[in-house]
Amino acid sequence: MQAIKGYLRALVNPPMARRAVRVALVIGTLLFVINHGAAVRSGTMTQARWLSAGLTYLVPYAVSIHGQYLGRGSGSQGMGS
Repeated sequence: MQAIKGYLRALVNPPMARRAVRVALVIGTLLFVINHGAAVRSGTMTQARWLSAGLTYLVPYAVSIHGQYLGRGSGSQGMGS
């Protein structure tokens, strides 16, 4: 439980967040174009697709934070501890 709390704090840690935002913008944009580019071009984006598009950016952000968190040794006992 301690590791999960530490990870949740890391999600808003300014130095980690700055790097994670850059990762999310690059990787998220690449994934957005792959997964939703045709729908944007054809004008067929639905509300559900826009929600999915938002997650396309949130997932790389969360993964980047996780990597940084573990890399700093903060989560060295694992996320399940």
